[in-house]
Amino acid sequence: MAALRKWLFAGLLVIVPLIITAWVLSWVVGLLDQTLEILPAGWQPDKLLGFHVPGFGVLLTLLILLIVGAIASNFFGRKLVALGDALVSRIPVVRSIYSSVKQVSDTLFSESGNAFRTAVLVQWPRDGMWTVAFVTGSPSGEVAGYLRDEFVSVYVPTTPNPTSGYFVLMRKSDCIELEMSIDEALKYIVSMGVVAPHDPVQADSQLHP
Repeated sequence: MAALRKWLFAGLLVIVPLIITAWVLSWVVGLLDQTLEILPAGWQPDKLLGFHVPGFGVLLTLLILLIVGAIASNFFGRKLVALGDALVSRIPVVRSIYSSVKQVSDTLFSESGNAFRTAVLVQWPRDGMWTVAFVTGSPSGEVAGYLRDEFVSVYVPTTPNPTSGYFVLMRKSDCIELEMSIDEALKYIVSMGVVAPHDPVQADSQLHP
């Protein structure tokens, strides 16, 4: 029985990640394939080939992103984007949603942004309990005026879904900066501590005994 139990769990460790990965990829591909609906009926791959081939939506999405990015990267494209932003900012209700989403996306995806660039160890949700979090910047404006010490903006993700979490302002001295990469920190959080991050101290000791 012990051997059967061992084989069962070993099989689950192999099969479950494969099934979940295949399911996520299938969901993403199916979602992106819906972008094919923007094409004229005569240009849709299903009509041209006579059967459905999954993945064309992914290629179309990448193509659209590359084209939009190329246009927005030149002088005239930036002017066009600025004009579009100005028009949207004049629409009630829409402007509040758009401006909030744009600020977040600019922070996350901008090359000059500082979001999720540093993993830190903080005490959360109370002293004596520790978790891995991410520094997203520094407080500014009115908030910074009320904070006398040096504070940083910290995002504390939840497990196993790091897309939800808590935004808190913490003293910089209370945050222990980690050497692990953002990818390693995310894996550590998503796996609920099962996938341990790379230990630079141990690796260095192995290279220099």
